[in-house]
Amino acid sequence: MSHEYRDRIYIRKDILIALTEIGALNQTALTSRCGLNIMAHRDILEGMEKKGFIRKTEEAWGGKKIIKYMVTEKGIHVCKQVLEPYEELFPRNNKSNKVKGMF
Repeated sequence: MSHEYRDRIYIRKDILIALTEIGALNQTALTSRCGLNIMAHRDILEGMEKKGFIRKTEEAWGGKKIIKYMVTEKGIHVCKQVLEPYEELFPRNNKSNKVKGMF
């Protein structure tokens, strides 16, 4: 089974879109929906939080704490103004989009 590499910019866009569609997601739901590994992609989430694209909250749930993420207005703006035009210029490589003989 082959796994294709996904650029970090597309990972960021997938996170912003998932949070925009749903509103708020806990860490497990977000990583599952976006196909992420929390250990490998934690730095992306932390970077997006530091830049103000997403907001992280912690809620008590019994003896545990749940981490939830929400998109900010800045995150929505960046997705629409930067990431969507980027994907139009450089679309993701899908098997259905690949032309035989090209790369």
